[in-house]
Amino acid sequence: MSMRKFVVAAGAAALAFGVSVALAESPKLGKPITQSDLAPWDINVFPDGSNLPPGSGKAADGAKIFAVKCAVCHGENGQGGHAVRLIGGPPKATLDGGKTISNYWPYATTVFDYIRRAMPFTQPRSLTDQEVYGLTAYLLAGNKLIGEGDEMNATTLPKVTMPNRGNFVIRFPDRI
Repeated sequence: MSMRKFVVAAGAAALAFGVSVALAESPKLGKPITQSDLAPWDINVFPDGSNLPPGSGKAADGAKIFAVKCAVCHGENGQGGHAVRLIGGPPKATLDGGKTISNYWPYATTVFDYIRRAMPFTQPRSLTDQEVYGLTAYLLAGNKLIGEGDEMNATTLPKVTMPNRGNFVIRFPDRI
């Protein structure tokens, strides 16, 4: 057998083997995901308040939680520390920084969503919905966007009008 015929035969055999391997059954890794498997991870909260959980909280509730779980990074009363300032700050955000809840975020529900999904930094998703409502109320009241005694819940939170709602610029609109 010539070398050329040998190479062609070996290539054909390798191709046939590759096709048979590709068509073979999968290794049975994992399992199909169901809606009930997905439910604990489906925590998106939309600007209109869709998907907000039951519960409620007031600024006084949030102040206690903030002192214990948030102040170590965000500073006393949210004035800034290792992490960004959450209360007060310049009246307008700049590209250089100075972004706070009152001058940057377009929707109050985004504040809730971010806290719920990502805070505290060392233990994300460890806060209860009640705690997240309380912290959201505390931060909104501290920025004078709601009253100190206002209760935040699935009905009231989407009604909070954020000062930067009409000025928010989506950085990469083509990715939405």
